Amino acid sequence: MSAAGCSPPLPRLAVVPDACAPGLPLTDSVGRSVRYLRLGVTDRCDMACVYCMPEGYRGTPRREQLSVDEVVRIVRVFYAVGVRTVRLTGGEPLVRRDVVHLVSAIATAVPGLDLALTTNGALLARLARPLRDAGLQRLNISVDSVHADCFHQLTRTGDWAAVRAGIDAARDAGFTEIKTNTVVLRDHNLDQVPEIARWAHDRGLTPRFIELMPLGEGASLMNQHVPWTEIRARLGALLQDGPTESPRQRGPAFYLPVRAGQGRVGFITAVSNHFCNTCDRVRVSARGELRACLANPHGVSLRDAVRQGATDAQLLHLLRGVLAGKDRHAFTTGPRAAAAVVMTGIGG
Repeated sequence: MSAAGCSPPLPRLAVVPDACAPGLPLTDSVGRSVRYLRLGVTDRCDMACVYCMPEGYRGTPRREQLSVDEVVRIVRVFYAVGVRTVRLTGGEPLVRRDVVHLVSAIATAVPGLDLALTTNGALLARLARPLRDAGLQRLNISVDSVHADCFHQLTRTGDWAAVRAGIDAARDAGFTEIKTNTVVLRDHNLDQVPEIARWAHDRGLTPRFIELMPLGEGASLMNQHVPWTEIRARLGALLQDGPTESPRQRGPAFYLPVRAGQGRVGFITAVSNHFCNTCDRVRVSARGELRACLANPHGVSLRDAVRQGATDAQLLHLLRGVLAGKDRHAFTTGPRAAAAVVMTGIGG
């Protein structure tokens, strides 16, 4: 067991020079190039969404989370083998007290990086401008309802007014892109899908709708699952006629254009129309665990390797070893294990 008490033992830190060459792109078992890292910076959150955080969940002690220097080291190693997008996630990344310093350190160390962050928006009112000034480029903001009572019910503690203020601050700060994320639950917010889309478009945001996945808390809510085709049907009057799919570029979503104006609507269809064949992402949790798929219940600890003195070549060897076993969603091959995943702990 690792120092954190939950990771499997580290593989021997051997070096295979050719496999660890920084210029050789990072690929998985079927040859997909990995270009996108989702990096958890905390597993704590100031909300407790019903599909994400178990009630009574206690976060990781700070000493067991990646430090700023460790995060920068890991990002630089990933960048050396072709990763060009890093998304900071949680938990809620903005509850990490040094998050602005963390963003600045990454942006300074790797200036060519596409640096993004996913947030619930509750703390954005005071942090949007500092984050933008520190080098953060893009934001995704969770908006599961635009009605205060429903929003509070789904998040258990969330204040919709605070999130609205955060979104306004983010718009004023000048991010290059702001998207909203809505996890659709049949009996809670399915009927709000058109309203959420219009609310986002009215503010220059790109709405995205996400299928509930059988991971962690979501595994017990799958009677609330809504396939993307049904979500799209709710948006029929808003969307242009045309093909039901468009190419995925950056990230797992695909987008359809709206009937009027320049807006679009995104869909993330991990259950009904999974995108494993084009997946270019890996995840590192706040504990520093590398997971090839969000549905994997365990990972290899990059944090422990760093703290044991691993060289960059040895870290690359670990990366390649984990990616060599990446195939398809673990919740299709090991549903019981996937149900044990704690979403707030894996970087989303």
